[in-house]
Amino acid sequence: MSQPPTESTPTWRIVEAPHPTDLDSPDAWAYLGIAQVEAEVTTEIHGYDDLADEARDVLAGMDSQEYTTKQRFVAVRTDAPETPGPQDVLGHLAVALPTSSNTHLGELSVQVRPAHRRHGIGSALWETGEQVLVDAGRTVLFTDTQHGTEPPPGPGALEARTGAGRVPADDPGPRFVRSKGYVLEQVERHSILPLPVDPGALDRLRAQALAAAGPDHRTHVWEDDVPEQWREQVGTLFTRMSTDAPLGDIDFREDPWDARRVGVWVEELRAKGHGLLMTVAEHVPSGTLAAFSVLDYPEDRPAFAYQEDTLVLREHRGRRLGMLVKVVNLDELAVRRPTTERIHTWNAEENDHMLAINIDLGFTPAGGYAGWQKRVGA
Repeated sequence: MSQPPTESTPTWRIVEAPHPTDLDSPDAWAYLGIAQVEAEVTTEIHGYDDLADEARDVLAGMDSQEYTTKQRFVAVRTDAPETPGPQDVLGHLAVALPTSSNTHLGELSVQVRPAHRRHGIGSALWETGEQVLVDAGRTVLFTDTQHGTEPPPGPGALEARTGAGRVPADDPGPRFVRSKGYVLEQVERHSILPLPVDPGALDRLRAQALAAAGPDHRTHVWEDDVPEQWREQVGTLFTRMSTDAPLGDIDFREDPWDARRVGVWVEELRAKGHGLLMTVAEHVPSGTLAAFSVLDYPEDRPAFAYQEDTLVLREHRGRRLGMLVKVVNLDELAVRRPTTERIHTWNAEENDHMLAINIDLGFTPAGGYAGWQKRVGA
């Protein structure tokens, strides 16, 4: 006769998530469960689930392994049936091993349903993830936490090593990752732009940006794809994002992109069911793409979008091209996706220039994204 579980007997087990061919497969239970956990955790933090990965995001991300090797693990109830259901997933672990660059670095992320915390699930998943990364020879480990508010300076706040940005010291995420030896390196401000933007303000910003850019610059707008003839230059812009955006002391090194990688990125976005809107600024005399800004959005969730990368090449700065590509993208979004009510974006708290652009556009603070790092070898 089997013995009843005791307080020291786990009521869950950790398994590697099966990778289904599609979300209708019986093996999709783990990815569907991961999406449930994501929704619970992000709703607890922010009060909404805009920022939660959906099951199709997990599936498409795991299908795309060309530049990063990814693994997913889940904590499952021990009393779950042979084929568990999504509700049997109590927590999950995502592990990422970059393979085309930054091969010293490994990333991990753990989430546990709020009702099942403080039972060792998070620690067991974390140990599994760290072991995968260390066994792969990674010497710098990176993770992140999300926060719905940024606290004022004081004893309840933990400040990033950059000296800009804080997180609540007693939030579950910071408490947990600090206990695992991670250091808060950087905080990004999460901001939200309510739409529509005041037309008068947008007209003023557009006019200023066009005047500063002058006749040597023109914009192009692309929806759901990047034309083949421009992909190599867009790859250069993404490469420069990896070196030019503020990172504090996070040991993230140049991440080269080329035309092929841009195509893979587009394919993954589309596989997730996301739309893409990209505005670029071309320096006409040289034919160089000097700036870009990217919006993406889940096509079946029409109320919100994500403002992703925006960059102006260093040699083309001082002409308000960052504002120009953002304003044009907003103009196009209003025409092509008028249902959008809000845009989420993230910027390093020390990135005064980009934050100033966003404030001028009407973005307001909505919390933070914290980057944590731990070194485990020479």
